[in-house]
Amino acid sequence: MTDQGTYYYKVMPFGLKNASFTYRRLVNKMFEKQINRNMEVYVNDMLVKRKTTSDHIRNLVESFEVLRTHQMKLNHSKCIFGSSSGKFLGFIISQ
Repeated sequence: MTDQGTYYYKVMPFGLKNASFTYRRLVNKMFEKQINRNMEVYVNDMLVKRKTTSDHIRNLVESFEVLRTHQMKLNHSKCIFGSSSGKFLGFIISQ
């Protein structure tokens, strides 16, 4: 809200103060049923985890349904699926 009126953004303008905290609160609220059960959420990263393939696919479907419900989109160039190891937050994660 500004002195010229109220503005609505489809994309979060990350130059604003507290935008990253606002995004974090939004993601925590959206995925509150999944966090610590089958998902870990960090500042700009989300990790859906499970030991078996069938459970993992079920958890991904659940995550995509939440995203679809809130009309959120993922940047496909930053998504990695089916990885057993990789770099995450500067650490190498493996089985």
